[in-house]
Amino acid sequence: MLTIDIISLFPEMFTALNSSIPGRAQQKNLLALHYINPRDFTNNPHHRVDDRPYGGGPGMVMQYQPLKAAIDAAKARLPKARVIYLSPQGQPLTQALVRQFATESELILLAGRYEGIDERLIESCVDMELSCGDYVLSGGELPAMIMIDAITRLLPGALGDEASSLTDSFSDGLLDYPHYTRPESIDQLNVPAVLLNGDHKAISRWRLKQSLGKTWQKRPDLIKMRSLTGEEQQLLAEYIKENSPTEDKP
Repeated sequence: MLTIDIISLFPEMFTALNSSIPGRAQQKNLLALHYINPRDFTNNPHHRVDDRPYGGGPGMVMQYQPLKAAIDAAKARLPKARVIYLSPQGQPLTQALVRQFATESELILLAGRYEGIDERLIESCVDMELSCGDYVLSGGELPAMIMIDAITRLLPGALGDEASSLTDSFSDGLLDYPHYTRPESIDQLNVPAVLLNGDHKAISRWRLKQSLGKTWQKRPDLIKMRSLTGEEQQLLAEYIKENSPTEDKP
């Protein structure tokens, strides 16, 4: 079982994780989520956890004391857990990191708010900062939910079909191939014939070609980072040729 303690001012936001795959994983005792509100640890009689930044400037900063006490409470429950702060300044969350987290038994996620948290807390208590993208949100709750959902998909037994996670986008450094389902034809749009002929070798080759081609079109940076095999180079060349615009003939 993976146990995750989540430190957040808004634990009610995480009710979304009671549905779908994370919800089923909790029901199967594959995933356990525990919420810690820093307001329960503040020394302030009004339960404030933020104050104005030293040096001036807009916004408020989450204070060291209540967050430190909340982290200490989480560490008492999960002594082996790393403390991960969801922050736009963190390293990008990738599928490789998700796979790593899925092998751990304990994690502590810290969701910041306002202008961020006191830097002294990051220096003394945080093991890793993670970002879900180059944009700014109101807090770390949504990134934490993204992270938990991504990890849950890789927990053994969480998916109805374990092979599903193996073909997801980014699982092998490429985007996923196109998917089709019934009916075979609709609105004069047809399923590619190769998927209907039962030739599994041809289907596998077509899917790899599409995966390479879609990645080349939409995320060329991923293609540049990948060492293509001879077969992959050939398939990608075929895809580019097949999908290159043709000039109008006179």
